[in-house]
Amino acid sequence: MHQKSSEETIIRQVKLPAILIIVVCFFTLITHWPALSAKTLSFDDAQYLTQNVLVQNPGWISAKRFLTEILEPSTVAGYYQPLAMISLMLDYALGGSENNLMPFHRTSLILHIANTALIIVLLYLLFGQVWVAAAVGLLFGVHPMTVEPIPWVSERKTLLAAFLALWSLIFYVRYAQKNRWGFYLCSSVMYLLALMSKPTSTPLAAVMLLMDYWPLKRLNWRSVFEKIPFFVLGGISTIITVISQTHTCGTTMPSQFGPARIPLVLCHNIIFYLYKMIWPVNLSSHYPFPEPLNLSQPMVLAGVIGTFLLILLLVLSLRRTRAALTGWLIFFIAILPTMQIIGFSDVIASDKFAYLPSIGLLMIIASFLVWLCNNRFLTLCRVSAVIILVLACAESVATRLYLTYWQNTESLVKYMLKLTPDVAPLHSMLGLAFQSQGRFDKAVDEYRKTLQLWPESIVAYNNMGIVLKSQNKLDEAIDSFRQAVKIKPDYAEAHNNLGNALQSQNKLDEAIDHFRQAINKNRDFAEAYNNLGNALFSQGKYNEAIEYYRKALDVNPRFAKAHYNLGNVFASLGRFDDAISYYRQALKLNPDYFDAHSNIGIALKSTGRFDEAIDHYRQALKLKPDSAQVYNNLGNLLLAEGKFDEAVSQFRRALQLNPHLADAQYNLAYALKLQGNLDEAISHCQQALQIDPNHTDARNLLEKLTSEKK
Repeated sequence: MHQKSSEETIIRQVKLPAILIIVVCFFTLITHWPALSAKTLSFDDAQYLTQNVLVQNPGWISAKRFLTEILEPSTVAGYYQPLAMISLMLDYALGGSENNLMPFHRTSLILHIANTALIIVLLYLLFGQVWVAAAVGLLFGVHPMTVEPIPWVSERKTLLAAFLALWSLIFYVRYAQKNRWGFYLCSSVMYLLALMSKPTSTPLAAVMLLMDYWPLKRLNWRSVFEKIPFFVLGGISTIITVISQTHTCGTTMPSQFGPARIPLVLCHNIIFYLYKMIWPVNLSSHYPFPEPLNLSQPMVLAGVIGTFLLILLLVLSLRRTRAALTGWLIFFIAILPTMQIIGFSDVIASDKFAYLPSIGLLMIIASFLVWLCNNRFLTLCRVSAVIILVLACAESVATRLYLTYWQNTESLVKYMLKLTPDVAPLHSMLGLAFQSQGRFDKAVDEYRKTLQLWPESIVAYNNMGIVLKSQNKLDEAIDSFRQAVKIKPDYAEAHNNLGNALQSQNKLDEAIDHFRQAINKNRDFAEAYNNLGNALFSQGKYNEAIEYYRKALDVNPRFAKAHYNLGNVFASLGRFDDAISYYRQALKLNPDYFDAHSNIGIALKSTGRFDEAIDHYRQALKLKPDSAQVYNNLGNLLLAEGKFDEAVSQFRRALQLNPHLADAQYNLAYALKLQGNLDEAISHCQQALQIDPNHTDARNLLEKLTSEKK
């Protein structure tokens, strides 16, 4: 009986927290549900997804590189974050792509919901009031400042690191409460994994010390010594982060700033984040530095005054409670790595930076609510419950509204430009959105605005060059690419694009030089290897072309264009079986590859496999029904199989699309001859010779037809 009673007690203790967690998670899911349909590609999503060859080639090789490229990650400019990259890679394997972002958003939303649940668990363990923990967790889960990391693909690192860091804190609290070293070990492992997701988790050891002071109230020398392994891991992570960030993206050290800059930035951000959390309106993914950064700026002045008053109030609060000061210090210490003491970004603050640090402020709210409950201020408790519900509803509405801007890149950038009209990166991002829509004139306008605001923007020059090339304005495009490489000589992408533009002008030697420079700057640049192969192929250097196409495939085995180009080289060499093999691989990777269907048809015909060739021509015409050449090729195969009527139909269709196709005129004439329609055959032979007077087959056929008529 005693055992049964004990089991029932445990069930009751677990049942209510579980129900409340499920309810809060459900409301969090419903609030953030529109994030699943978001199609926005934000600032650095290119290097995390659309141009990341390792993410796009899921497997052990990619995972190994993410894990082993520690001091100089090759595919993402910035710090060591292998677990975040591996998680994106896995989503790609599950169907995620540039055109299908839902798998990425699904995982991110699951992580946010899990983080909400973990915050409830952490607060429950710390304060023992499940209703309070659930209420505060709800405020976190639906808060508008939690929107950014979910639809922003590259911010997976924020959510994953928070998930692992929260587990680390939960295990640490259990260790502190139960004194079991298994919990301590689990906490250490989770901390290490959090660091491998995003190094902003580094201050967790200091957060644990603050929690020892309050609310755990176990701060002593032993608790300090317990943190030594955590501080060692954090120190190593800090060194790796500074080195990798400096090598791949660049950093600005404090000594390069004036003495007033850091305190002004700190004061500004302290008040800025508190303001945004209390009144989350006009949220943005890009908060530029105030210009000038001094006390003449109202937000900077408000930050300095506000910080002074805040610190005064926090110190005075120690007379009654440790909660306010300690909770705020937890927030401050946790967000400190992103406070631009070491410069790493062109923004002064970011919503995502406050995601994990907000636990410090949540702890203050939870402790206040617990105090109300413990002192039996029932009326105040009821009022507080109503206030929390009203706030949660208001937050949900604001979150839903903010998510409407994330539905596509254009709407998000235009919204941010309304808040900050003269920000160069936003105009550049809007230009990219217009470019992806084919609205090239608007894209060029935005890139020009970018360059007016930021004349050194290599990205704007490069992207403008791409647009100008697509408009066949080759001279202007080349000038734009040259400007980009002049500003940054090691800009691999601009060298590659400049090579493409020069190749379009048949300046092959200069193009080859720029492709080689692109490869020298980026050994993983599959597209540059492929383009170099194309240039060498154009010069008739088949063996060298094959070498570089294969190097492109070494970097990116899923590069359909490189497979297709290898097929073309081998077809030119008469090695049709090899060509067919590579065309098949290209089609396996991209079943809608028109050129591959067309060319494999030619190769299959050369090896006598007419039925297969016909099938590929028909698939090509489904993709591109206006291809006169493919209709002509299909007609030839049908003619060879004795299907004269079908062949004539295909040749006529080819000539409807392109009456100046001499081969189709001749082929139709030959088919009509076989059908006995000599007069029309003669007419088409004559048309073929009008188009191409040197068409020998048409001349010979005309002579035969004329002779037969006589």
